[in-house]
Amino acid sequence: MIPVTSHADARTNGLPAPLTDRALFELLQPLRRHLHQHPEIGFALDHTSQHVRAWLEAHGFAVTHPIAKTGFFVEIHGAHPGPMLGYRADMDALPIQDAKDVPYASTIPGRAHLCGHDAHTAIACGVALLLREHRDDLHGGVRVFFQPNEESAPSGAPVMIEEGVLDGLSAVFALHVDPALSAGKFGLRVGPLTAAATMFEVRVKSGLAGHSARPHETVDTIWLATQILQQYYQLAGRVTDARKTSILTACRFEGGDAYNVIPPEVMFGGTLRTASKGTHRMLLEKLRRVAGALGALYGADVDVEFGDTLPPVVNNAACIDTVRKAATARYGQESVRDLRLPSMGGEDFSFYLETLPGAMVRIGSSCSPETRYPLHHALFDLDETAMPLAARLMCDTLLSYARTNGL
Repeated sequence: MIPVTSHADARTNGLPAPLTDRALFELLQPLRRHLHQHPEIGFALDHTSQHVRAWLEAHGFAVTHPIAKTGFFVEIHGAHPGPMLGYRADMDALPIQDAKDVPYASTIPGRAHLCGHDAHTAIACGVALLLREHRDDLHGGVRVFFQPNEESAPSGAPVMIEEGVLDGLSAVFALHVDPALSAGKFGLRVGPLTAAATMFEVRVKSGLAGHSARPHETVDTIWLATQILQQYYQLAGRVTDARKTSILTACRFEGGDAYNVIPPEVMFGGTLRTASKGTHRMLLEKLRRVAGALGALYGADVDVEFGDTLPPVVNNAACIDTVRKAATARYGQESVRDLRLPSMGGEDFSFYLETLPGAMVRIGSSCSPETRYPLHHALFDLDETAMPLAARLMCDTLLSYARTNGL
């Protein structure tokens, strides 16, 4: 076994000294900052994948790759029989310009780690180090896997699953940084943690342009598109149970090249998000029917297209209970924050939880105004001292769950 780099000179009876929080931080911070400076998106994570694999190999891990093009995993096997568990990290960045004035800002224009995946990757490396350090207490084993393309659809999780990353596993865990929580606090929720999400695109077509002075002689595609969109905005709370959260937001609206010409085609699109699968299915059907009915009424062809639906992350009660006990034991009851409401954001960890029980944990990542910007904000950053705290929590969780759910 290759000793942890910063501990090569601190040995007892020939073994590396236990990793302190400070030593773990000094290992993870440079890794996270390197990734932050060199963000990649989608499945095209060649540099990211190579750099993290090299880091793991330098610390004595055998890396299995490729999976889902640029994904990979390592396994830590314990001294006792037990289940095989999974721990997932996502590695991709966002196509957004980094606006931070920091030494480790993105060096690639138009790309930045503004959702914390660089920290997720570094934390997962810390989890692997800690599990290996505690392999005498580990029942079964843990597969720590690194996934590309969480941010885009179709995303990386289904490809990872199709290529076997969950084979032989009994449960799977993950985390996500949360700038709404202070570093050292952990947000837990049983049941839906994130929303189901589907991208939609609506095209309103008349086949010919018209004069703005005589809209009655053609189909006013822009007017009709706004009528459809207004009907969409009326659906939540009118055809849905208001107690079941749903939200539709249009983020694109395109059409026309002149101020006095009614365009022959208009497009708008956005996302539908719900906390209930049943509500989600019903609303998707309503979107199609509303658009078709209004198009028929006013003589336009209306096409509605949906992207792949991202399921909600639904946390297993027993898995969350394990996280709660681990957090309380190590950091005290005050470290736990019960999340009353789900986020309406999407997260493709949900695909793993459709196959296995598991849990995603919200990790507090703020300590100052500079670290309280929301996810995907151009100034997003995090308190890096949260990384070793999170790695220890997830290590404790995996050790405990494996011990109490042995085969």
